[in-house]
Amino acid sequence: MTGIILLVVYAVVFTAGFFVVRAISRHLIKRVDYTSLKTVTFGDESAVTADRTASVISVVTIFLLWGAFTGSILTPIHAPPPFEGDTSFEYTAESADGDRDTATVLVRVFRVGEEVESPILEPGDGWAKNDVAEVGAWRSKLIRVDNNDEITKSDGARIVAVDGQAIEPGGAVEVADGRITMTPKGTLNFIPAKGLQMEPIWLPAPEAVFSRFIDITSGGYQNFSLLEHLGYSLFRVIAGFVFGALVGIPLGYAMGLSNWFRGWFDPIVEFMRPVPPLALIPLVIIWAGIGEVGKIILLFLAALWIMTIAARAGVSGVQISKVHAAFSLGASRSQIMRHVIIPNSLPEIFTGARVAMGVCWGTVVAAELVAAEVGAGMMIMVASKFQLTDIVIMGIILIGVIGYGIDILMRMAERRLVPWKGRG
Repeated sequence: MTGIILLVVYAVVFTAGFFVVRAISRHLIKRVDYTSLKTVTFGDESAVTADRTASVISVVTIFLLWGAFTGSILTPIHAPPPFEGDTSFEYTAESADGDRDTATVLVRVFRVGEEVESPILEPGDGWAKNDVAEVGAWRSKLIRVDNNDEITKSDGARIVAVDGQAIEPGGAVEVADGRITMTPKGTLNFIPAKGLQMEPIWLPAPEAVFSRFIDITSGGYQNFSLLEHLGYSLFRVIAGFVFGALVGIPLGYAMGLSNWFRGWFDPIVEFMRPVPPLALIPLVIIWAGIGEVGKIILLFLAALWIMTIAARAGVSGVQISKVHAAFSLGASRSQIMRHVIIPNSLPEIFTGARVAMGVCWGTVVAAELVAAEVGAGMMIMVASKFQLTDIVIMGIILIGVIGYGIDILMRMAERRLVPWKGRG
């Protein structure tokens, strides 16, 4: 239920932000860049650039929703929290001979992890005695109200109503601050109102994740510092990618320039391309063990086929008119390769490199989940076993940030090294 509400709120903010920003930009911002001068832009990828305002609104919205649905002190607005405090309900018990009596149950709902004192309530005068109970927020508790009654379930007594509402085994009724269900054996189960906020064990607040980040940065985790965990993962990715590129790019060029190479390697490449790298983990462990060599081999295989296809596509996509023009000017085969084929294939290769780096980064985390003593994936895996959700989310955020940073660096390198991309 909470997840659906989050999606609805996010969709509403997206829609509202779109129309508000578009209205403001139309009236206050006059575009004078090259894209604005194009007469036809629909369907032209070069005419579409990321709207930084939309990016900022998106990130802020996600953070605010995260804080609002976790009760964060960093956000001004919060979703309804779970009930905490004292509440009570009455139950009506009926003896075997039809005599009825009513008693009160005082329940103290507390935040899990905090110390709590048991509430005090006088037992009352009837044969059904008052009861007290403690239950953690977001939890539930079976309350055996007949334990201190003078006529118990073993004597034939049964509960027939809660707060004046009839109830039977398997049924449920709503009370002031929660819900009462009855088990098939006739025991009451109290579920305090959960509100719309997420329990910390499922989704901790942003400040809890940041506090854990500070702790692990200073004290490390599982005998390694945070930089060592991330550094090992990054080293594995770079090593696997470099080896994959060193083999894949020449192989792709050969397949793009030679019928024999294309025919020989095309079945292998097309067979391995759809195989997910994670499916190779068991085989790589059998062949190379769980050490560094095995992980680098796995990442090499993850990058190899992507770089091969990118280089092959780059060579195949070179306009034949450019090759003919170079021949007509007296260029040799080596000159055409160096001055025509390679420069015009580099945009495709850089696109493949960005994809390959992303795949390698995701693959190394998954590989470390299976077998590793250090790494970002290992850190997440160990934390999940102990339900340390704040460490899991911290690791996910760091993995995403580093992956995004790698992609930005690849884009910068592409703009610097291939400035002619998209210019014909």
